[in-house]
Amino acid sequence: MDKKSAWDRFYSETSSRSPNFKNFEWFFGFDAVQDFITPLLQAASLSRHPVQVLDMGCGTSALGPSIYRDSALPVRVTCADISPVAVRLMREHIRANAVRPRNASSQIDFLELDCTRLDGHYGPSSLDLIVDKGTTDALLRSKEGAEKAASVLRQCLKVLRRSGSLLQFSDEDPDARLVWLEAAAQGQGLAAADVGVQEVGVLRGVCYYCYQVTAHHDVNK
Repeated sequence: MDKKSAWDRFYSETSSRSPNFKNFEWFFGFDAVQDFITPLLQAASLSRHPVQVLDMGCGTSALGPSIYRDSALPVRVTCADISPVAVRLMREHIRANAVRPRNASSQIDFLELDCTRLDGHYGPSSLDLIVDKGTTDALLRSKEGAEKAASVLRQCLKVLRRSGSLLQFSDEDPDARLVWLEAAAQGQGLAAADVGVQEVGVLRGVCYYCYQVTAHHDVNK
């Protein structure tokens, strides 16, 4: 589940089933998690504008565009995915529908990016919020998944500003994910982050969680 070709095929097949574009949502849509995201945007906005947001592994989800559309605060949302097919579909959809942001200063763009090479694109301390809805879950299910996912987590901590946060939305039980997050975040021998969890809720019989990893230490040295 970490191969570009597999995701290109998935999004090509998904889009071909209907003549009209439809967002494909893993787990749930923006409405289910808005209350986790908005307070972090508000906190980040106290010190800078616009708030820099990355939707990591966006696919064709409406999550990133919804943050862009609904935020009362100025945000710059980058929706990034390994699949150029997903990126193209999202660009075309936004262009065709002329999505207008609540804040006229907000911006959105779409980027083809392999999240395992995140720090090759972003410099240290350049993002305020990274949203991950199922991307780490997909990595963990791939070959050498735990190692790749841990590398992505540490790269996220490098590119996040001090007190910036990574939100992982997942159906993995906290007994497993919290232990993994704490171990992976300290993989460089540093107490690099605070890790917490809140329950999103039960949807279609599955319980989902929001794992928040907050950078509080300079992990770039």
